[in-house]
Amino acid sequence: MPENWTIRAFREEDASRWDRFVLKESINGTFLQTRNFLNYHPKERFKDHSLIILNGTNWVAVIPAHEKMEERKKLLLSHQGSTFGGLVVGKQSCKIPCMEAIMETLDAYLVAQGVDEIILKQTGSLFQQENAELIDYFLFLNGFTESKEVGFYIDFEHYHEETISNYSSSRRRDYRYSLKNGFSFQELNTQEQIGLFYKVLCDNYRKFGKAPVHTLKELLDFKTTRLTEETGFYGVFTPEEEMIAGAMVFSFGKKVLHTQYLAVMQEKKDLFANEFLYTNLIENARAKGYKILSFGTSTFEGGKVLNRPLALFKEGFGTQPFINRTYRKNYEMREKA
Repeated sequence: MPENWTIRAFREEDASRWDRFVLKESINGTFLQTRNFLNYHPKERFKDHSLIILNGTNWVAVIPAHEKMEERKKLLLSHQGSTFGGLVVGKQSCKIPCMEAIMETLDAYLVAQGVDEIILKQTGSLFQQENAELIDYFLFLNGFTESKEVGFYIDFEHYHEETISNYSSSRRRDYRYSLKNGFSFQELNTQEQIGLFYKVLCDNYRKFGKAPVHTLKELLDFKTTRLTEETGFYGVFTPEEEMIAGAMVFSFGKKVLHTQYLAVMQEKKDLFANEFLYTNLIENARAKGYKILSFGTSTFEGGKVLNRPLALFKEGFGTQPFINRTYRKNYEMREKA
């Protein structure tokens, strides 16, 4: 381990310092890596093993992470309670000498801890405050393998003023059909409205035989307590005031508006409520001054399978692709007791 460099596990008393580092002092941290966000999970859900890397007393990097045993392997994972975890590096530390020291320090710690594999899901480039490509390079240089997920976003600087002029012919046609149904688009603020959205979300997930990752209680916690400035909800209503589609969004400053959830009642899909929802989200994000609107990834199994229908659907709104990267490294297996 380099001289004066240390690494230690996160402690509860580090929480405010951790959040300041992630939000104010790093080049690639977001609120999704803060303790304020991660702590919405019950403590028993994950065995936290978040790390702080220091040069002397200076924080240079953190890794929000937890550990688990899987097939007798000890894994250290980017916190699975967040879209992004990974290596979060300080603004003054994304330089070659520091990155070399970070990697050497991390390797020595993981070997000493008997970790068999580490998996880091890095912050996507859309959400970084500064260019963080040197981090990706040093992960590659130090034996990490890479997997990718593809997603789609709109950069409003390169988007025509008339929204539907950016669309494919089929998306324009379907959006025009949606206008015949008398839909309205509304921001959702009350607990009752968010509860209606959650019913739509659960209906949407049933087609996969799954439930949403978050509970209604957790979504309400985001909106009312934990992430009041970052969380928003929108719904599409029929003239009879039935909600048939909706979205949950996360705001990353004024740079990126990200759709965390997009959902439509499955029996109402032929009314083209999705096209109405997407179009209004686009126009609402642009009116509020966001630079980017992210529609999230369109893959299964960690990127190994493309959700082709969903990807083509999003592509039809004049989007561009982006890549999220996950890195993993295997360490020499120890003899098991």
